[in-house]
Amino acid sequence: MRRSGMLLPVASLPSKYGIGAFSKEAYDFIDMLHEAGQSLWQILPLGPTGYGDSPYQSFSTFAGNPYFIDLDELVKEGLLTSEECNSYDWGNNSNYIDYEKIYLSRFKILKKAYKRSNIGENKKFNAYCNKNSWWIHDYALYMAIKDSYDGKSWIEWDEDIRERKEEAILIYEKRLQEEIEFYKYLQYLFFNQWNKLKAYANKKGISIIGDIPIYVSLDSSDTWASPELFQLNKDCIPTAVAGCPPDSFCETGQLWGNPLYDWEYHKFTNYEWWIKRIKQSFELYDIVRIDHFRGFDEYYSIPYGDLTAVNGTWEKGPGIELFKYLKEELGKVDIIAEDLGFLTESVQQLLKDTGYPGMKILQFAFDSREDSDYLPHNYNRNCIVYTGTHDNNTICGWYKEISKEDKRMSINYMNNKYTRDNAIHWDFICLAMRSVADTCIIPVQDYLGLGSEARINTPSTLGMNWTWRMNKNCFSKKMIKKIKMLTRLYGRI
Repeated sequence: MRRSGMLLPVASLPSKYGIGAFSKEAYDFIDMLHEAGQSLWQILPLGPTGYGDSPYQSFSTFAGNPYFIDLDELVKEGLLTSEECNSYDWGNNSNYIDYEKIYLSRFKILKKAYKRSNIGENKKFNAYCNKNSWWIHDYALYMAIKDSYDGKSWIEWDEDIRERKEEAILIYEKRLQEEIEFYKYLQYLFFNQWNKLKAYANKKGISIIGDIPIYVSLDSSDTWASPELFQLNKDCIPTAVAGCPPDSFCETGQLWGNPLYDWEYHKFTNYEWWIKRIKQSFELYDIVRIDHFRGFDEYYSIPYGDLTAVNGTWEKGPGIELFKYLKEELGKVDIIAEDLGFLTESVQQLLKDTGYPGMKILQFAFDSREDSDYLPHNYNRNCIVYTGTHDNNTICGWYKEISKEDKRMSINYMNNKYTRDNAIHWDFICLAMRSVADTCIIPVQDYLGLGSEARINTPSTLGMNWTWRMNKNCFSKKMIKKIKMLTRLYGRI
């Protein structure tokens, strides 16, 4: 079945309070997708963000980001007032997320709602906490302790609580009882609102593509609560961390810094933690994209403390065994494998063995130096075609930067010599749409014809990433009609 959709992070939605949320604007976006004949909405990870504001560096792989909680819903419930919500500084740039202002304001206003909620007496809340006890208490305790240490990573905490000694756990649980309940309350709000939004999308015929990073952050409740899952020494310091080797784009490679998995331990447990993780993901999303799929075949191991990725080595991952266990426990599930970059024969075999569709990025197709698997005539049906992803420039921004040779190649390939630069995005959208790929996903910025100012993320850089926001009412009736026409023309309705 051919289908299409749009890529837009929740954070990039317009809203009154500085960052996208599960608010009216999210419902409006779903309505627009439906009107435009789309059947998919792809988002980025929903976890609480930490250092660098990246959704791929989260305080928990199971928790949701409190920034996305709709404050207006809490006003409707009588827990907040509009005056209170408007009294905080959320920033004054509708195209930009000021994370510092969000951080300084969001938790203060949510704390007001919590104190008025009497949530401890709520049967639904208690049932939710009991159902999710396998992760939520560790997360809430972790966040409460982290706050008491002024935000320091757990590896900088006192030894007794860093190592989770029973007596220390009991002391902190008693001392931080209210803070622990507060963080549980935020998760209760998050998942209630998200489930309501997802149900609305599904009713409109829109499936949600969620995204999970292969790795978790060192500064997370996952590593603190379950250090045995990772390659850590007796002092809970990583022995090696994740990244990518040097290539033509980055001569020193990419140093992500995430702790690596102890795959022997995961094998011993029949991959229990991974099965729980994927299972929860499918409770949140209809389709799951797994970031850095190559890491399951081989992972790049960089000595902890290195300043670059140059000295890393490739090590063997779990391979097909993990996915066999996954299939036994969950049956056939709808997974997208992020298989970008250099792929060895063994990675390609793993992808074939799982049957998961990989990804094709049009921006990677036009390298005049060589033929490319990303050129549409090389596709098979079992793949997802994108003009670009959150890690790429926008189509218009990229087109301005590519070499004359690569631009000439794209012109020859699409026979579009006379297309104006300010309309070039439509040619690439049509190229993706008419390809044989079963699924086509277009970033919102490309439909809007935006330039580099709308780029979401530039890998291996800090600052100005993850900050772009979409303007309200930017999709005109005329554009929606055009998108639906193209979607029907290319057989994706």
